[in-house]
Amino acid sequence: MALACAPPLLNLKLSNKYLGTHFRPTKKSSLFTANTGRNHVALCRRSPSFLANDNGFRVPFLRPATNRNSMKVGASSGEAESFDSETTQQEVFAWSSVILPFIFPALGGLLFGYDIGATSGAAISLQSPELSGTNWFNLSAVQLGLVVSGSLYGALFGSLIVYPLSDFLGRRRELIIASLLYLSGGLLTAYAPGLGVLLIARVLYGLGIGIAMHGAPLYIAETSPSQIRGTLISLKELFIVLGILLGYFVGSFEINAVGGWRYMYGLSAPFALLMGLGMWSLPPSPRWLLLRAVQGKGPLQEYKEKAILALRKLRGGSVDDKAPEKQVEDTLVSLKTAYAGQDSEGNFLEVFQGPSLKAFIIGGGLVLFQQITGQPSVLYYAGPILQTAGFAAAADATKLSVVIGVFKLLMTGVAVLKVDDLGRRPLLIGGVTGLAFSLLLLSAYYKFLGGYPFVAVAALLLYVGCYQISFGPISWLMVSEIFPIRTRGKGISLAVLTNFGSNAIVTFAFSPLKELLGADNLFLVFGAIALLALVFVVVYVPETKGLSLEEIESKLSK
Repeated sequence: MALACAPPLLNLKLSNKYLGTHFRPTKKSSLFTANTGRNHVALCRRSPSFLANDNGFRVPFLRPATNRNSMKVGASSGEAESFDSETTQQEVFAWSSVILPFIFPALGGLLFGYDIGATSGAAISLQSPELSGTNWFNLSAVQLGLVVSGSLYGALFGSLIVYPLSDFLGRRRELIIASLLYLSGGLLTAYAPGLGVLLIARVLYGLGIGIAMHGAPLYIAETSPSQIRGTLISLKELFIVLGILLGYFVGSFEINAVGGWRYMYGLSAPFALLMGLGMWSLPPSPRWLLLRAVQGKGPLQEYKEKAILALRKLRGGSVDDKAPEKQVEDTLVSLKTAYAGQDSEGNFLEVFQGPSLKAFIIGGGLVLFQQITGQPSVLYYAGPILQTAGFAAAADATKLSVVIGVFKLLMTGVAVLKVDDLGRRPLLIGGVTGLAFSLLLLSAYYKFLGGYPFVAVAALLLYVGCYQISFGPISWLMVSEIFPIRTRGKGISLAVLTNFGSNAIVTFAFSPLKELLGADNLFLVFGAIALLALVFVVVYVPETKGLSLEEIESKLSK
């Protein structure tokens, strides 16, 4: 039986059992396809009330549901869910309109990375009798540890603070607050008259890190067109690496200046100011505005109009005037469905229930494995490994850091270019496989391949490269898009807390574990954990390439 859709006419086959058909938008056209179980049929995007068959009968046509992608669930066979992104309707946008809504939040990541890079040089400068420029340079190991890790403690506390406040503050205000904390922390560190003020300043800066690492992926994810969301959030990881590299460069230039550590930390202030002014000029996240409307925090129509205006501003007026209205309406329908029959704001522990718990297992598991596969510890061995191989640059810590930083930057670029092409799962599976192999290779080097230093160098570079195409950018990408909007703020807060908490544990446990197990067995343990991480990715982590956040939420809820 041929089917005619007027206008236009389409000569396509339709199963007799058209009732119960599921409709979905095609990626390459504006038509809907109907999956009857036996045949696929193309229908009009703007569906009429009736369809006509060959015999002239008028067949009632049901409009498609809002979330209409298919999903394969292999729970019984131990396979991860695979979200079918081939049917996602693409949003029209201009690249010029997405630059500023990405750049200013991403500066929060750059300032996080800059602190890591600058601290490596500042710790040396601060303890030098000739170069520190202070009379309190003779720091104990505990005092120096507090200076170095002060921002980490601040980030942990910041992620705790933002957990109950994220939906109230909104993504834009979060990032403005983070920029103010970055600015005050950087300036106070640069002018610190004593150790006490310096420690307070380091914690203040860390608070900015904790809040920025929560707000930045949220804002970027909620304002980006779905087909480039992966690229943009992965670019945020590239900004973190750029920040690390910038910190290394500044450290190498200022390492011989009296009070050089003040310049190293103080240079963060201009970037923080730019971030704050930039976020002030951007609109709130349209999805957050609609979330507040559904939560009953204001008149629905008023928030809806604000969301449409915000989306138009974010797209730079480059799309059809009706497109933002339709997108806002679709998002609002999805939100109302998610909140139907439930409390407007949910409860404090809702993130550990239902689809939110499923999302937390995926996102939290990724950021946990990101740290406990030994990332801080492997880089600790970079200097000795390269020295063993006879690299002259290894004699200079700052130059070595720049070399590693450049390589990290290049490999992160590979992930950025491929994440929306290949998808999340292939990069994760390939990268984590490489991580496991490189860690086992490092263990073998310390056990019985000590006479072949090129093996250690190859293993080190393989580790850094594989981390930067997998756990580095993809973990934060998945965290930012996998949580339902009801619990997205709380969920990402817990993921940030998991990340910084596990980072602290690995960092502080490294030395005693090295003494207890030896370097060879320690890398063997990390390799075994990486293999467990690979199993976790294969079994639990879904593919979300090209799907809107609402479509991801719909599939996860099933």
